[in-house]
Amino acid sequence: MIRADDVSFAYGDVDVVSRVALTADAGRIVGLIGPNGSGKTTMLRTLYAALEPRTGTVQVDDEPVASMKPRELALRMAVVAQEGDTELPLTAADVVLLGRAPHLSTFARHTREDFRIAAESLTRVGARHLADRAFGRLSGGEKQRVLIARALAQRARHLLLDEPTNHLDIRYQHEILQLVRELEVTTVVVLHDLNLAARYCDELILLDSGRVAAAGPPDVVLRAEVLEPVYQIGVQRVETEDGFQLLFSPAFVAAGSNGNRKEERTRTGSTT
Repeated sequence: MIRADDVSFAYGDVDVVSRVALTADAGRIVGLIGPNGSGKTTMLRTLYAALEPRTGTVQVDDEPVASMKPRELALRMAVVAQEGDTELPLTAADVVLLGRAPHLSTFARHTREDFRIAAESLTRVGARHLADRAFGRLSGGEKQRVLIARALAQRARHLLLDEPTNHLDIRYQHEILQLVRELEVTTVVVLHDLNLAARYCDELILLDSGRVAAAGPPDVVLRAEVLEPVYQIGVQRVETEDGFQLLFSPAFVAAGSNGNRKEERTRTGSTT
């Protein structure tokens, strides 16, 4: 279980996350959604102790992450973050093997089991053919799959993902998120695509300017009356045989001077 209570974080005097609570129960997938700049990545980074919250606490299996040593935390939690590419001359297989580092004793070499797990992880994300390729020369989508394979090789029971579908085509977006579901690990994932969030997440937390605007199952959070004021765009929800699909139109939605919602819709719409 991952639990955050009353977490706030600020850069200087600017609050980026304000009094956010989050609980991801064992085996569940919790999605962090919201517009750009709403605090999703900052909140995720507090969960794996890359940032120290100004207020509040974060716990993994009832133990504070702030008190854990890096190796101990890495054995419990695997992270795929939106960070700069490594400049080291590593192959894709080398990058995935880094996921086995927390399991090695000091100065120990990788075992056959480590190599087997790394190869299996590359296979699971459809990237086995990239094993001997230089990581720095891979495309954005190929790098993303390799980084997810590294997280799988870590064999942690908790998984944190910051936009794991970034740079991936539609097929691999669904394959990666379906794989996450099949892992049955506790997962917190930042997603921009609300339809992917609806399909693969058990719970959603909608952030708006660092605060929780809504939280609950996708069916509760992903409604026009909830999303339109936050995203400032027209939202239509269409029920389907296996759930629902959100359609978006270039509409501007804002609060009027009397507190009522105003809408200005164009004639053409778009979907996502």
